[in-house]
Amino acid sequence: MSSQAPSFYLIDEEEHHHGPGASTALGFWIYLMSDALIFATLFATYGVLSTSYAGGPAPHQIFELPLVAINTGMLLLSSITFGMAAIETEAGRLRATQGWLAVTALFGAAFVGIELYEFATLIAEGATPQRSAFLSGFFALVGTHGLHVLCGLVWIGVTLVQIGQRGLTLDNRRRIMCLGMFWHLLDVVWIGVFTFVYLLGVLR
Repeated sequence: MSSQAPSFYLIDEEEHHHGPGASTALGFWIYLMSDALIFATLFATYGVLSTSYAGGPAPHQIFELPLVAINTGMLLLSSITFGMAAIETEAGRLRATQGWLAVTALFGAAFVGIELYEFATLIAEGATPQRSAFLSGFFALVGTHGLHVLCGLVWIGVTLVQIGQRGLTLDNRRRIMCLGMFWHLLDVVWIGVFTFVYLLGVLR
């Protein structure tokens, strides 16, 4: 009889090698998907409520397309400048990265400022969220997007401080990559808002 213990219950363990930050990237992708679901829900809600004016103003009466077009341009330009920041990050150029991130923040701040002006004007005219279901859906969708952009601006500010203190370390590069995915998602969502809410609203 062999003295060797039976090995049928033994399981060979395989070594799994993950790249640095793999769990961070996966977790952030999951977050982005959940955020996309939130916006999808808000779009669906707005679609249901978009014709319920309750005797109040309709989209073509309150939307100013030239102003919204300028705002759209601000956000799209910020996406381009962030792309330049990502290129400079990969090249290891700290100052250029900081410069492009700062320009991105300026475009983003302009976007938020114009949106706040639009909201203030609508409220001053009596087009408040309580006025109709349409306006409730509008403020919820557009306001949630604007809040995300504001959070993105705070994130850019924190990132500028981090890379100023520690340089373009591996962790900071990964943070910039995650910030880029977040910022570009906001651009995609805004294109949907501009088309579905503003353009179709004016044409309706």
